[in-house]
Amino acid sequence: MWGWTLSKAECFQLMDEFYRMGGRQVDAATNYPINKIPTDFRAAEQILLEWIGTHGITDLEVIMKVGSINNLRTPDHNLSKSFLLLNLDDYRHRFGSNLDTFMIHWDNRDDRTEIERSLEVLEIAVQDGLQAGLSGIRHPDIYAGLNEAFQLDFRIQVKHNLFQSDLDRYAPLQDHARFLAYGINAGGVKLRTDHYRPESNLIVRGGSAGTTPLHTKLESLIPHWNQRDVPESIRNFNQISMIYAYHHPKINGILIGPSRIDQLQSSLHFFGLLAGDAYRPVYQSLLDIQN
Repeated sequence: MWGWTLSKAECFQLMDEFYRMGGRQVDAATNYPINKIPTDFRAAEQILLEWIGTHGITDLEVIMKVGSINNLRTPDHNLSKSFLLLNLDDYRHRFGSNLDTFMIHWDNRDDRTEIERSLEVLEIAVQDGLQAGLSGIRHPDIYAGLNEAFQLDFRIQVKHNLFQSDLDRYAPLQDHARFLAYGINAGGVKLRTDHYRPESNLIVRGGSAGTTPLHTKLESLIPHWNQRDVPESIRNFNQISMIYAYHHPKINGILIGPSRIDQLQSSLHFFGLLAGDAYRPVYQSLLDIQN
């Protein structure tokens, strides 16, 4: 939402606090914010670059997703070898030591030759000391087959929340992947309709702020969960979503998208509480609900 519902000043404040709290990994993409305003194409990365330059930062771990050629919410992309190499050189120059992962983004192709050429670029990125990444891949099976020759290990961003999960679709790549869960709040879902603000992610993206049977079930269970010996009471859907992602055996990390300082602080604080097994019974309860 950087450069969309969040101004540069607000983004700077979030990054200041994130960095102060020890946060270093930052997810970015060429087409953020995806707000259908062409002049905002690459606006989010520019804000991040300005923050880095202002503070002289050299130790971030930026994940840069490339491929999309507009921010109009279309699948239009360019993942040709030449275009990816151009982006790789550009981002290595822009981010310097702060660039950590070069990630292919939004690939709907089924052409094995084209995908192989893209993997050749990821191989070059790895040889240069970066991590290879994938996000929004329609045919993971083709990637898996071609990767037998490359033997690349991927960081894969996968949508994973209580409403839907793409983990099973990426099963062909699981032996060469570390999965990062995104969309854990299903686009900004809240437990109750009065929790939404006009600038809430779900609202500005045109989503519905209604409730579902799942919402009702979760609200009824929260008092029971909080009667357990848990470090801190569960209060919102974000905490439930973090529990659900954190304890999944195939998930290695969680992407969060706070829009306010208090959201950032509470998310990082609660993430620290998940290190033990205190919330594992809640995770099992969530699996039971789904079943």
